[in-house]
Amino acid sequence: MMDNATDTVTLTGLAHKGDAMAEIDGETIYVDGGAPGDVVSLNMQGARPRIVAVHEPSPHRVEPPCPQAGQCGGCTLQHVSDGFVAEWKREQVISALAHRGIEAEVTPTITVPPRSRRRATFAARRSNAGVVIGFHEKASSHIVDVSPCLLVEPAIIEGLPALAQLLEPGLTRRGEARVSVTTSTNGLDVAVEMPGKTLDCALLSHLSEAGQAAGLARLTWNNEPVAEWRPPVIEFDGLACVPPAGGFLQAVAQAEDALRARVIEAVTARKRVRRVVDLFSGCGAFTLPLARLAKVDAFDSDAAAIAALDKATRHLQGLKPIRADKRDLFRRPVFAMDLKDYDVAVIDPPRAGGLAQCEQLAKSKVPVVAAVSCNPATFARDARVLIDGGYRLGAVTPVDQFRWSPHVELVAVFERS
Repeated sequence: MMDNATDTVTLTGLAHKGDAMAEIDGETIYVDGGAPGDVVSLNMQGARPRIVAVHEPSPHRVEPPCPQAGQCGGCTLQHVSDGFVAEWKREQVISALAHRGIEAEVTPTITVPPRSRRRATFAARRSNAGVVIGFHEKASSHIVDVSPCLLVEPAIIEGLPALAQLLEPGLTRRGEARVSVTTSTNGLDVAVEMPGKTLDCALLSHLSEAGQAAGLARLTWNNEPVAEWRPPVIEFDGLACVPPAGGFLQAVAQAEDALRARVIEAVTARKRVRRVVDLFSGCGAFTLPLARLAKVDAFDSDAAAIAALDKATRHLQGLKPIRADKRDLFRRPVFAMDLKDYDVAVIDPPRAGGLAQCEQLAKSKVPVVAAVSCNPATFARDARVLIDGGYRLGAVTPVDQFRWSPHVELVAVFERS
């Protein structure tokens, strides 16, 4: 391998984290900012190879739509065409399944539109010029201004200047805050994590006044409530719920709708469904709409999410009975013997997957399992367990919820053979 620039290296593909790949002297190297088919010169010094010239751009290379694309770490794939990225994400699912010896139909990727993220987490710091709030620069602690951001809903970007003013007295010179911002029907829901800065009387007073002036719905500081001026309502298929501050929520409503549509289709495809179990339910994105069709038992380890779901059920009309229980499904899955009365199981685990729970489903007689995942690798692992237990995997649908990133969601349905 050369010490400086190499000549006319052709980038051959994208790795699973979105880096372009090339072969040099029999070694695979990974290059940030490349597109498959680019002919480039690389500087090999430093921790990673760096493109110094693009001699022949790939047909898949496009002009990034955001002017901050080369600097901001919020997106990694804006320089690659949407069509290529959608197919690449589909292939990531196919590859993960093949690694576990699974063949299945994988449908075209559903891609969400720009400016559709209803939730984002920003970094914030104090400087001599005031508070800067945005995303980190690539491989750096420097924070990039995200005012032209194409990822998040406009209401979030419009609210950042007021949040910067709100945060200033609570930020230290050396510390950095994490600021989670979610759009709700009643305004922004903001949760701030600032290590080492307690919520004393002076800070509480400032935050209360500034949050009200900014028109926020709710504000929390290091998991302590500051104020709730209006309930930060999120609607799941038209059904209102107030999620816990900083709790899990699908990042894009359109992606959630696509996932939920496939889950509901799995239920309505059966002639008669009386009971559904929702595993890793969160605060009810699937539970509440499914309760229009059948009784639903929901389980999740997050006590606050379960409490939010339980509260929502008490304020909604026209739903069949819902039971919401706190349960750690990693350590104490719902056992096969307790699944015998369910017609459909819905499972939406975190990135680690739901292996322990899938092992119990594989031993059960539940006719249909609707599975949602944010990690093709753990989905494929768990799918192998279900298939070996007698389930047949139907079509798998990838959903590109995090545009211009390597992440991919998916939804699939398993049926007893």
